[in-house]
Amino acid sequence: MTPVTVLVLAPEIAPDAGPLERVLDAARTALAEHHREGFAAAGATTVIVRREPPDDTPFGARLRRLVEELAPAGLVVLGAGAIPLATVGDRRALVGAASSSEQHALANQRYSADAVAIARASEVLSELPDLPSDNALPRWLAEEAGVVVRDLAARRRLAVDVDSPLDLLLLEGVRGAPELPMPADDVAAPVRARLVALRRLAADPLAELLVAGRTSAMDLRWLERHTRSRTRVLVEERGLRTANAAAALGRPNRRPPRSVLGELLDRDGPDGIGRLIAGLADGALVDSRVLLAHRLGADERAWPPAEDRFASDLLLADAIADPWLRALTAAAGESPVPILLGGHSLVGPGLRLALRQERRRR
Repeated sequence: MTPVTVLVLAPEIAPDAGPLERVLDAARTALAEHHREGFAAAGATTVIVRREPPDDTPFGARLRRLVEELAPAGLVVLGAGAIPLATVGDRRALVGAASSSEQHALANQRYSADAVAIARASEVLSELPDLPSDNALPRWLAEEAGVVVRDLAARRRLAVDVDSPLDLLLLEGVRGAPELPMPADDVAAPVRARLVALRRLAADPLAELLVAGRTSAMDLRWLERHTRSRTRVLVEERGLRTANAAAALGRPNRRPPRSVLGELLDRDGPDGIGRLIAGLADGALVDSRVLLAHRLGADERAWPPAEDRFASDLLLADAIADPWLRALTAAAGESPVPILLGGHSLVGPGLRLALRQERRRR
């Protein structure tokens, strides 16, 4: 079999990182070691966990340099927070795809990739441009490099990503999830309480839930089949994270990010989110990154820093420096109905984790 290198990219934590960033880094470090063991057992020849400086080097330039350094035959590249729910079979599928003698690739998701297997990687990636993130790698492989790309999108568990401390709480108690460091109990308490409340609502046929943000048709089908509540859904800005990548490929979006919920908050102010949602539903899961993009644009560098975003996800308003995000988070925490704020995982692949009815005790 063609030798396969698995490259797990884990950015070094900044010296001035906040406590929530350090919780996330500890979890990703543990998950990277879990991947090291898992991919070795799945038949990978070499598994490398590479800590890279948290600078502005584009993903494409970084990967091109590492490919030149490592000269892999077959390559599986993933972030340290990617695919925490991957099974032995999932890893074997990625390793098998990377070992092909043909120019093939396999991604966990074609349009928002976190893990990509590439056969004949040194040859295929020699002309890789400076893509801003890994999300657009499958698209570049298919459209520019002429590689046959398949994906594992039907395995929705592979879309779950550890991108915030909130994601650790969504994974808590899930069958097949690795043991990862968690936020302290006092820090996690507001989210845990709202998860209990939202799960009760999801089981109540008289209740109505609002899901707002980058949810998908696949996630909506899951809601229809596995919850008893009525659901109000506001789907907005799918593809937000690939917008910058598309621009790098010469295909900029026709318009900046816009959000209906964001427009209402422009009118009422961020402290109006509780009143707005209480008038629409009995509880809500809201993709706050769409609201930030509506307000500040798609480039995350213009958003409040990661520590602020993570504090918002955990409903810790007093820990947030940015005035707008602080007001939004405080209003969500004081809302008469349970509201969770988060990123794509909360309203996308993590939706079934947030609203599941059965939890395994550890």
